[in-house]
Amino acid sequence: MTLSPKEKMAIPRTHMPEQNASRRATNFEEVNQGLEEAAAVKEAQRCIQCKNRPCVGGCPVAVRIPEFLAALAEGDFRGAAEILRADNALPATTGRVCPQEKQCEAKCVRGAKGEAVAIGWLERFVADWAARNLEAPKPPTRKTGFKVCVVGSGPGGLTAAGELARKGHEVTVFEALHAAGGVLRYGIPEFRLPKEIVDREVQNLQSLGVNIEYNVIVGKTITVPQIMKEFDACFIANGAGLPTFMNVPGENLKGVYSANEYLTRVNLMGAYKGEKSKTPVALGQTAVVFGGGNTAMDAVRTAKRLGSNPAVLAYRRGREEMPARAEEVKHAQEEGVEFMFLVAPIELIGDSNGWVKSVRLQRMELGEPDASGRRRPVPVKGSEFELPAEIAVVAVGTSANPLLTATCPEMKTNKWGNIEIDANHMTSMDGVFAGGDIVRGGATVILAMGDGKDAAAAMDQYLQARGRQKHDAG
Repeated sequence: MTLSPKEKMAIPRTHMPEQNASRRATNFEEVNQGLEEAAAVKEAQRCIQCKNRPCVGGCPVAVRIPEFLAALAEGDFRGAAEILRADNALPATTGRVCPQEKQCEAKCVRGAKGEAVAIGWLERFVADWAARNLEAPKPPTRKTGFKVCVVGSGPGGLTAAGELARKGHEVTVFEALHAAGGVLRYGIPEFRLPKEIVDREVQNLQSLGVNIEYNVIVGKTITVPQIMKEFDACFIANGAGLPTFMNVPGENLKGVYSANEYLTRVNLMGAYKGEKSKTPVALGQTAVVFGGGNTAMDAVRTAKRLGSNPAVLAYRRGREEMPARAEEVKHAQEEGVEFMFLVAPIELIGDSNGWVKSVRLQRMELGEPDASGRRRPVPVKGSEFELPAEIAVVAVGTSANPLLTATCPEMKTNKWGNIEIDANHMTSMDGVFAGGDIVRGGATVILAMGDGKDAAAAMDQYLQARGRQKHDAG
């Protein structure tokens, strides 16, 4: 059915069905329930297929958004899935956790006169439909003969691995943990990204021929120079796994966690199972999470589900300055999370047994903008107060994982420990490329994926050039 531009503009944006807020605050089941077929087709019909395609420019992995939406609008689910799978190695994941409202949907022309097309929700719909109805991707018939190593199975590493496998290279991924996914598995809670989704996306990549070796810590088990004796090229995507702390007294008390440890214990090690878990987390009546990003939101919503009441998010700026996704903030508020804005911790206070019992906070006011463009928080004199806290989680950022670079001094890093790369994602070592958080510092899943896709293209060109050199020499 062909609709006129006027008819398309008249279609209201669909709503995402959600699990009831009071119920979901007590479980780890997925919050968003997914669109029905009719709703997905109707939403796709809202796309006006504008000629300049700004949505594609807003997507770090350059999904051909108008094409997959056009197919979906006609009810051609298979066609939409084939387009999406060709452009995005992890579509079911990005459809759930990508900040579309700041990227593709922010560029959507429909948004200038109403609401943008719900591109993220449609991406999720198509990916989930494909999982139910299509076979897993098959490996390419053409093989290049080149062996490529990928360090880390997070979003950047998995994307690069998939792209390189499609190009016919033999790909081996070295993963430090016992399961693949990186931050997708240990950092993002089940209620936002179910582990079965991560497993499915990983299996699709393995069906392309990607080999994953677990419990390999590059920098300990093996070094990059040793890798390059066995492989023709290497992509480093081991992330930013070193927690950042606040440098206030009391951070070494029991019951105080970095967000990285807290979420890893819950998501990867099953701490939500309580006493049955071999790596539990402390449970407390009052939990306070420090930070204002998506990781802080994940931590405080997790604490709420583990029984903390209140579960408090303390942020040193105001709501308008929060970097967290608007949807996550909305969901947290509906679930009963308490927000405290314009406050900063100055001390964590312990009891006689060394457990945290409270946090001393200081009220802040916003001054002039800092380097980030956000107004700098300034302490208000004489405004200190104390808040009970049996659990405290520090979610103020992470820095580069130092294990790999510490054993590879020939690889150039910046003052923050991030790997330096050129315009083609190559490091100071020939044939060694890098991307994601190890280069950027803590960033989003989709930006890491964009790096993985771009680096894979550059690596393929590098290997092709090597192949031509060998051919000419021989």
